[in-house]
Amino acid sequence: MSNHSVRFFDTQFQRQVAAGEFELNPFERLALPYLKGDVLDLGCGLGNLALEAARAGCRVTALDGSATGIARLRETALRAGLALEARQEDLVHYALERDYDTIVAIGLLMFLPRQRAEALLADIVAHVRPGGGVVLNALTQGTTFLDMFEPDHYHLFPRGALAAAVDGWEILEDSHDVFAAPGDTLKIFDTVIARRPLQPRLG
Repeated sequence: MSNHSVRFFDTQFQRQVAAGEFELNPFERLALPYLKGDVLDLGCGLGNLALEAARAGCRVTALDGSATGIARLRETALRAGLALEARQEDLVHYALERDYDTIVAIGLLMFLPRQRAEALLADIVAHVRPGGGVVLNALTQGTTFLDMFEPDHYHLFPRGALAAAVDGWEILEDSHDVFAAPGDTLKIFDTVIARRPLQPRLG
């Protein structure tokens, strides 16, 4: 994420921490039942989903560019004794280091320039273990709420691009959601939850 986007969310997270607002958003609620085993949460924000996954028995690595989000997550996980590692990372340049049972990228990929967004999406898909899953969520073309973006430093995916990235996988959820946003604008999301086959597809 660009510095502009990190500052945008850090300010938002500070307000949420002060107000004690830690509810899962609709996409996180949809994702939670599908999180299994060794989980990587990219762009974890305040860590609400990461914490619930750890409470459910997952081993979680949670990464975000926001110092506020990571500090809150570390403190909460430590106090609860959860199997959760939280790190502040520059996700614009982050490369996945190993494979996971589940990889989550909710509301992250659109904050990267097109080439980087597409490369990270491919990197995510490549690092899911056989039989493991992925949760992908991003704003798509048609979105008109752009206040959180730095010009020329974001990418609105074509509709269906996330599902196309996991071609040949079992699609567990595939939704297209439109939300009203400030100033008579729209946020349009694709969300895909998919399971990697245990065996490579032949042919």
